[in-house]
Amino acid sequence: MMQNMFRTGFLVRATHTLLTWVITLILFLHNTDLRKCEERGELLLPVLFFLLVVLSVLLYFAVSLMDPGFVLADSVKGSNEEMESMIPQSSTPRLRRCGHCLLQQQPMRAKHCQTCKHCVRRFDHHCPWIENCVGERNHRWFIVYLLVQLLALLWALHIALSGISPSLTWSLWFRVNGFLLAALVVVGVFSVVAVMLLGIHLYLVSINCTTWEFMSRHRIAYLKNCGDEENPFDRGVFCNLWDFFCICRTVAWEQTYDRNTPNSV
Repeated sequence: MMQNMFRTGFLVRATHTLLTWVITLILFLHNTDLRKCEERGELLLPVLFFLLVVLSVLLYFAVSLMDPGFVLADSVKGSNEEMESMIPQSSTPRLRRCGHCLLQQQPMRAKHCQTCKHCVRRFDHHCPWIENCVGERNHRWFIVYLLVQLLALLWALHIALSGISPSLTWSLWFRVNGFLLAALVVVGVFSVVAVMLLGIHLYLVSINCTTWEFMSRHRIAYLKNCGDEENPFDRGVFCNLWDFFCICRTVAWEQTYDRNTPNSV
């Protein structure tokens, strides 16, 4: 039973939720700006902060539980003949067969996730914190979650600093501010991680590249023969960002690859 709980991500999600609300409770109970606003009857900032935390938790569960773009075997089989007729096979790398799912043809930019036991379209990475893959269907929501989470963390960092109280001795100071200091450390670490992740993902999205493609370029059949600076999926920063955030559909990346590679017929 314990192995099944780990496998389904129950403990990871429960830990995230518990940690979020424990830190929020600490910020509300100590003598922080939130507490001072409550005492003065100014409820706007406390309510906004609480709603931001709720939004971050809801986005976390949405991204964590969402289908990231799992490839279904029957849908791939039904589209093989149509795909072969649309794409000149002489210029496009042959689609490989997945040895794990036994898919006849794995869509371009898809990868099998050993943890989720599925092939994922436009696979980016498997995130252990959400216990789910980040792929074609939930990647944009993952970035939105990172942005909201970062805003909540930075605001929590400011609130925690506002509650640090001076004391006569170091021992008394640690005793009075112990919980706030612990919250400050946790929030600070997660803030750094969120900034790094958000920056990296926005950069990769702007050049239409995934984390998997960026890290394993030399091992991917459709990229290893391209130049170091060449990306067959890059349509320019504006178009890449527009397509990523505003167009919600399954993309036949084989067609994009065939149009943009120098060796295309």
